[in-house]
Amino acid sequence: MAPDGGMDRDRIHGEDRRNDPVSGSDDRDEGLMHDQASGHEHRELGPAYYASGGPGIWRDIRAVLHPPYTAWLLSTVVIGSLIGPKVDWSTLGATVAAFFLAVGVSAHALDELQGRPLGTELSSGLLGSWAVLGLLGAVAIGIVGVERLGPWLVVFVVVGSLLVVAYNLELFGGRVHTDLGFALGWGAFPVLTAAFAQDGSLPFSAIVLAGAVGLLASAQRTLSTPARTIRRQVESVEGRIERRDGTVETLDRAVILAPMERALRSLSWMTVALAVSLALARLAH
Repeated sequence: MAPDGGMDRDRIHGEDRRNDPVSGSDDRDEGLMHDQASGHEHRELGPAYYASGGPGIWRDIRAVLHPPYTAWLLSTVVIGSLIGPKVDWSTLGATVAAFFLAVGVSAHALDELQGRPLGTELSSGLLGSWAVLGLLGAVAIGIVGVERLGPWLVVFVVVGSLLVVAYNLELFGGRVHTDLGFALGWGAFPVLTAAFAQDGSLPFSAIVLAGAVGLLASAQRTLSTPARTIRRQVESVEGRIERRDGTVETLDRAVILAPMERALRSLSWMTVALAVSLALARLAH
């Protein structure tokens, strides 16, 4: 999810981010820079709000895992697991583990291999190993589940695997790598899979919930796409807001980013809190 969230590589005005010199490793430092044109100092922004700071392996690992968006997606998996009348907690745990491996590890590693949008220095071999092992681990968990739920679970395993590869490698001409693909693949699909994994059925309530989470994922992408563009492709922003009371606010990248990223942080924590509260309610009864 990257939500991106962090997983998508949007083309802005027809240009792929991989051809953008601003999206490279120069964005990683958060030191103060001097804007020669305007005479103003500004803080150089990282490629994502959770991927800032100087170079280092722990920074790179944290960045590739996309913690807020991975937590967001796994929380929707928990919520989907809880939508039915009964909860199998071991199945819930296995489903969360499968999506962590498939999306949190594999999909995000594939994304970073495509042009290094986060500017990490992790080797291609390491990222490739994460991508393969993460996806194989998720598939293995799914195969174990087939013994309990029957062959219909194979459909979810196959579709999920195709989503990871097709979305992040932009296969099929990028037809999966779209706003709709993101909402369905990283919003609705995890909820449907989690609900089905509980007892092999899909109640209507799960379908409605999948639609709601798909809309939430769409909101995430609506906020994260311009935020990524500003961080990775925009060199500077100049402007000001003149209010009717005479006050003036100077605009720069940080000012424009603040409300979008504050909303993304709030939505991420809200989704986690909702999942935890629902799980606690089920455990209490």
